[in-house]
Amino acid sequence: MAGMSDMSNDLNILNARVPGEADAGRVDLGIRDGRVVSVTPADPAAPTGTAAPAAPAAPTGSTAPAATTIDASDLWVIPGLMDCHTHFTQWSKTLGRLDLIDARSASEAMTMLRAHLDERRASGTLDPNAFVVGMRFRHSLWSDDQQPTLVAIDEAAGEQPVALSSADMHCGWVNSTAARRLGVHPDPKTGLVGELEWFEAYKEFDKAPGAAEETDRLLREAEADAAGKGVTGIRDYEMAENIDTWIARFKAGINRLRVAAGVYPERLAKAIEDGWHSGKPLPGSRGLGMVGAMKLISDGSLNTRSAYCSTPYSGIEPPTCGVLSYTPEQIEDYMRLATGHGFAIACHAIGDEANTIVLDAAERTHAHGSIEHAQLLKPRDIPRLAALGLEASIQPQHAMDDRDVISRFWAGPAGVPYAFRSLYDAGTTLRMGSDAPVAPLDPWLAISAAVFETEDSAREPFQPEQCLPVDVALAASTATGRVRPEPGDPADLVLLDADPYAQLTPEEMRGMPRHVVMTFLAGERVH
Repeated sequence: MAGMSDMSNDLNILNARVPGEADAGRVDLGIRDGRVVSVTPADPAAPTGTAAPAAPAAPTGSTAPAATTIDASDLWVIPGLMDCHTHFTQWSKTLGRLDLIDARSASEAMTMLRAHLDERRASGTLDPNAFVVGMRFRHSLWSDDQQPTLVAIDEAAGEQPVALSSADMHCGWVNSTAARRLGVHPDPKTGLVGELEWFEAYKEFDKAPGAAEETDRLLREAEADAAGKGVTGIRDYEMAENIDTWIARFKAGINRLRVAAGVYPERLAKAIEDGWHSGKPLPGSRGLGMVGAMKLISDGSLNTRSAYCSTPYSGIEPPTCGVLSYTPEQIEDYMRLATGHGFAIACHAIGDEANTIVLDAAERTHAHGSIEHAQLLKPRDIPRLAALGLEASIQPQHAMDDRDVISRFWAGPAGVPYAFRSLYDAGTTLRMGSDAPVAPLDPWLAISAAVFETEDSAREPFQPEQCLPVDVALAASTATGRVRPEPGDPADLVLLDADPYAQLTPEEMRGMPRHVVMTFLAGERVH
């Protein structure tokens, strides 16, 4: 596979430890033609830490390389990790754009913007006609007297077109020059652009001169970054024509991840007409790419106070319960169309009322797939996901990012926020991800947040009753949904030099990327 290691994808991994098991749980794995063909107990009499037995020789006359053998005596093996909710292009671009996640106020964000512009001017890389794009400002955590204003960003940016995207990507903060160029209508006081208009405007940044070359470079960097964390697959819900985009990427050698390419409702009829359905392989991907689910965004987000809730947000005037992005009838119609033509659903629902509406529609249409986020659920809706056979695709790091926002805007909710353990106890299949770039594409952050419910050992857990066992969180973060490789699995594997089950603090679990020694995709080493 172009861009991958020249190591044969036929290999033997010997004496590997299994997380959470004693040395008696050591296994030997046989990898052939990109799949796991055997997982057998390691020979207890075989000494560890020594040269492994020779792999079987290639058949006489064969031109195939002999299988590679790896002695994994001091390593643990797990299935490849999967991020089940990404906007991969936008995540890739955070590797090359102004990141405002650490700004604690509008004035700090503008200080960071000025420094970024000065640095670009000094390096000769600031084109006065090109957009300067920033990512991940979190104004929901800023005090009322430190909120975005149009005056502030105009003063900081001048005539340079500047567009900043909120951490949840549901609104933008633009200066007047950028607003004119984009044709958007920011609030005249705040400079903020609402989510539906922002979703469309954001696509314009990819049309600038040189954008395609920069995107290609950053995508490759992002793939390498993911492999270094043990990630072998993603579900990509980029707001774009994902099927054609990923076919072209695989052709160009951007092929170090398995990808399920989501389809948005407005493109669904065309995808059906073209013969696509969920699970259909993407041509030229060599089995790594397939069509994913129909991604429908039913409501807004907590941070923009647009998630659709049954009770008003606290501390907001005039009172608001958020908004639906589609009517309940439209949601049901799209689900019926998707289900009738072989598409799974991946339905974004954050507010408790949005979740009720989405679950009602899924029940009437017999849709299958996942509820994305499920951040606020009425107690009576918690068991409904399992009853309907729907996965809960959750992003535990969001709970860490939102815990202070929840106390501010959902002070008296009618539902349970971030009900991870409640969903699991109700029998729901959990799938975990990042929603990158909203949170970093790093499953270990999600696992840590789910297990410890805090990022800092010095701070109490957010909701200790919602903590998940480590084996559950790890399984929800693997492509197979299991913590142990089995025969028949794709040979997407990770070798670690530390046992995830032995990480006893959030800091240790969040540091697990340092312990990723090798990552294999279809039996080929990509890290």
